[in-house]
Amino acid sequence: MYGLQNHRRSDAQRVDSMRIAVGVFAMLALLPARSHADAAPRADYLIHCAGCHGEDGRGLAGHVPSMRGAVAALAAFPEGRRYILGVPGVTQSDLSEAQMATVLNWIVRDFKAPGPAVTVVPFTAAEVARARQAPLLDVTATRERLVRRLPPALR
Repeated sequence: MYGLQNHRRSDAQRVDSMRIAVGVFAMLALLPARSHADAAPRADYLIHCAGCHGEDGRGLAGHVPSMRGAVAALAAFPEGRRYILGVPGVTQSDLSEAQMATVLNWIVRDFKAPGPAVTVVPFTAAEVARARQAPLLDVTATRERLVRRLPPALR
């Protein structure tokens, strides 16, 4: 039992440790709920979408469309919403339907355009599931037709 007495904590040390632990958990509980709620969809976006669309959603001019403002603007009308749900990044992703709906809702909220807010009904897992049964076949032509309806800054 060599040195065992040196490793034993006093009651006062145990109480101090508990107070510190409670304090840390209390501070974590006070963090904004959004930071935790955004962690998963942001991580999913970075893993599954950012490789093409970029970390900030700006895409690559002439090659990969920007998501900034455009997703919300397109999702605000039925044909645009069907387009978003039908692109290969949605229909062929290995994310679950619920995860994909959460990512799309995160994109709409976090990549919104400056100016007046566009009202977008949140995407649902059921919508993603339906879209995966009928993926969009001509993504480029459909996008070109739909973006004519958007303000020039979002094209």
